[in-house]
Amino acid sequence: MNSLITKTLIPSIPLRSSTRLTLTPNSLRHFKASLPQLYMSSDSSQRVFQLKLDPLTGNSEWVVIEDNDELPECSTESLLATTSYLDMLNDSYRNKAFRLAIDKTVTKPCHVLDIGAGTGLLSMMAARAMGLNGMVTACESYLPMAKLMRKVLHRNGMGKTINLINKRSDELEVGVDIPSRADVLVSEILDSELLGEGLIPTLQHAHDKLLVENPLTVPYRAVTYGQLVESTYLWKLLDLYGNEAKASDGIHLVPTGLDTIIHVKSHQYPMHCDAIRKEIKLLSEPFKIFEFDFWRRPDSHGETEVRIKAIDDGSIQAVVSWWILQLDREGTVFYSTAPRWINSPANIGNRNWCDHWKQCVWFLQEKGVPVFKGEEVLLEASHTETNVSYNLNVQVPQTDVRQHDYRIGDFQLLLSPERIATYGDSEWRLSMLAALQGRVNPLCVVADDSIFLTLLAANLSENSHVISFFPGLRDMGAQYLENVAEANGFSMDRVEVHEKRKACLTMHDTHGKKVDMLIGEPYYYGNEGMLPWQNLRFWKDRTLLDPVLSEDALIMPCKGILKACAMSLPDLWRSRCCLGEVEGFDHSVVNTTLGACGELPAPKEGPCLPFSIWQCGEIKELSEIFTILEFDCSKPISSCYGKAQVQFTEHGICHGFVLWMDWVMDVDNSIVVSTGPDHRYSKQGVKLLTKPIAVGIHGSKSTREFGSTVMEASFDPASSELIIKHAFS
Repeated sequence: MNSLITKTLIPSIPLRSSTRLTLTPNSLRHFKASLPQLYMSSDSSQRVFQLKLDPLTGNSEWVVIEDNDELPECSTESLLATTSYLDMLNDSYRNKAFRLAIDKTVTKPCHVLDIGAGTGLLSMMAARAMGLNGMVTACESYLPMAKLMRKVLHRNGMGKTINLINKRSDELEVGVDIPSRADVLVSEILDSELLGEGLIPTLQHAHDKLLVENPLTVPYRAVTYGQLVESTYLWKLLDLYGNEAKASDGIHLVPTGLDTIIHVKSHQYPMHCDAIRKEIKLLSEPFKIFEFDFWRRPDSHGETEVRIKAIDDGSIQAVVSWWILQLDREGTVFYSTAPRWINSPANIGNRNWCDHWKQCVWFLQEKGVPVFKGEEVLLEASHTETNVSYNLNVQVPQTDVRQHDYRIGDFQLLLSPERIATYGDSEWRLSMLAALQGRVNPLCVVADDSIFLTLLAANLSENSHVISFFPGLRDMGAQYLENVAEANGFSMDRVEVHEKRKACLTMHDTHGKKVDMLIGEPYYYGNEGMLPWQNLRFWKDRTLLDPVLSEDALIMPCKGILKACAMSLPDLWRSRCCLGEVEGFDHSVVNTTLGACGELPAPKEGPCLPFSIWQCGEIKELSEIFTILEFDCSKPISSCYGKAQVQFTEHGICHGFVLWMDWVMDVDNSIVVSTGPDHRYSKQGVKLLTKPIAVGIHGSKSTREFGSTVMEASFDPASSELIIKHAFS
């Protein structure tokens, strides 16, 4: 079977007649956060620009798509396959809840408005519930999805029943786009935080311009809840200062007095908290935070205070939050995103694992807030139009207040929690240090966005000169270095940030000297959500720099190894499998476009997608870890091919292969930094099978189980494509 891993496509950008850029409240839907998305509103909705990105070079190009043209098939599939639409449509509990609520709400002919209609599922439910008369208007601003919705409506014989409008809801006008205000609003524009997809501004405009007074709505209400927790794992994602102090390696990413210079962005982070249940200590009972009624116009901002009594001694390090939907007015149909340790009447206890809605984590102070059982704390919560934030109002002892150096002003380098945890990991830091220990190289180039390697290289020798590319950090990286240089024992005349965006140097840039050391983790700022082998961009950059490298230049990493393991992934496979009927409506037409795995027409397959495997519900390794392909970074980039036969070591159902990169940091192959499933700060690539396969230990007597598999991989640097094949035997 073939898996073609193509260049990444950034979602389309509708073109507006004016030049003003505006965020789209109800079209920022169901996209994984691996890439930046930018949307423009559209008066005519006749044209979109689609940005195609080559992750190995960082280069991008715009593709123009006309409204009446079909999207190129490979472009459509690559684009929509990275969304969570498929996972959402496979959430049977969600679908059933909306169907029950719509059947109870839409009981007579009326005008129903569906905002953010997606494939049109809720629109079709409403049309079926009201019968032949009445009207359904479906609003879907995202052109590729609107095109797909037309196919779904046609397949179900509703192409003429439902009026599909390819606009943002705040562009609709009564008397122009729709004949009258709507009596009923059905909509699902919710993310894990509840507000992140623009729920509030969308509802405000709808109530002001599109809905009758006192409309019926599905959902009817949403309530957010939270719980105070202590967790060693969550603490590692936040407190770089505290974790770095344990490393004692002489590198100070967060020097004393500059403790706020590196921080996570202050917002809620979606996470499958059930995966860390054993690492969480609950310090409070669940508490209610905010209530949002869909049937009336919401406020843009809100504040509340919650007094919470601690149920155990500990250190409050985070707020875990979730929400519960009441879908019908009577309060009989509910849906909850609560973690499984929560027992409440509204929670669906046997809800399947799904990835489109998770719990959220809000990090509090780095050191945590100590609390004793029975002690009362005050939690201040506030919301804007798009997010919720928290503050724990406690008196911090004077001895716990870190001194702040006001010379840095308001500057903060905002990094992802996983990046902060990596930088605070003593074992990871030791690997980097060991790979460069004893090296005295006059000229070193850091090709990626690693601030750690930049500081490490500057510390190797008082005579070394470091050039950092910082292709993603850019000026932020330069400003950071200026602030921490003194604390790390070097002056900025020995470290410079390359101004050119491309990874190329001339002898003029190096002041006539050859580069003695070229290093990277590799890590590229903003690419944390991408497939692990897309960090082979380092190999591409190394090739561009070949003319200025000395003959014996040290290259780190010197090698990349594509590793894999056959795994049982029932929850993940169930969330990505092919669709048939969804609540009575045929959705099979979307399978290829949404990247489903299952009974696809040959030679179609689902794509390889990035996931944190340890958060993917039930998982089980069925084979040993094996090597498929090696990339020799000591030489210029070239085509590669690898093949491996692997024996299964466990009986079970194989749903696919998990793939990742191991980076060999030294020529002796003794220092290896892995991004595999055991390393929870990295994402892996997952290639799900077209159909689950029963496997068993090689040589077993069962005739219904496969005992081994052969995997092949080939890499073409010209197209930046990695092709993976597998065959069971």
